[in-house]
Amino acid sequence: MEISLKGKVAIVTGASRGIGKAIALEMAKSGADLVVVSRKIADLEKTADEIKAMGRKAIAVAAHIGRLEDIATVVAKAKEAYGKIDILVNNAATNPTMDSALDATDRAWDSIMNLNLKGLFFLAQAVAKVMKEHGGGVIINVSSVAGVTPDILPIYSISKAGVNMATKVMAQQWAPYGIRANTLSPGQTKTQFSEALWGNPDIYKVIMDRTPLKRIADPQDMANAAVFLASDKSSFITGQNFLVDGGLSI
Repeated sequence: MEISLKGKVAIVTGASRGIGKAIALEMAKSGADLVVVSRKIADLEKTADEIKAMGRKAIAVAAHIGRLEDIATVVAKAKEAYGKIDILVNNAATNPTMDSALDATDRAWDSIMNLNLKGLFFLAQAVAKVMKEHGGGVIINVSSVAGVTPDILPIYSISKAGVNMATKVMAQQWAPYGIRANTLSPGQTKTQFSEALWGNPDIYKVIMDRTPLKRIADPQDMANAAVFLASDKSSFITGQNFLVDGGLSI
């Protein structure tokens, strides 16, 4: 099944490494031009250079999606460079703590919710306004299996459950403007972000015991699913949560 994103412009946040980088590169392979976003410009420019090496256009924008002024900058630079936005992949996220629910602090709560949920929503809102002007688009919010099945990261799990509902709201309210919104929920994936989990032998064993397919996902697994959700092959799919978790959630 050939999937083409030729002529499309995609914004991918958290694109300097891991899942975000894999999604950005796979979208470029499928023909899209990119705006790649992350807080650290050096690694981000490497992603942009890899995209350009494929013959696609790419701009790197250093931004913290938890800041509304940075969101405005990202959208403005995308419009300046390309004149439109067809795809948004809301991938940027954080989890600075391993504290239990009994030990969780308001500081950690604010840090996680500000980026994982507030920033995600307001970036989607800003992009949706551009998409509305151009006849529609696709929003992919990256959540987690932790948003469906609670794990050892309580605040993170709560934030991702919020992402799942935010996606349904977007899908329902923005459908009249030709905007589809879906959630991509990875299971344990071999990235630097989640190494504290899969890199711990005890936690790794628990993951394997719970995962029917008996492996940790690769970022490419998520990239493949994201390109499908961004493409016309999924044109009648909206408001859904795609669990790419090797069966862990069941």
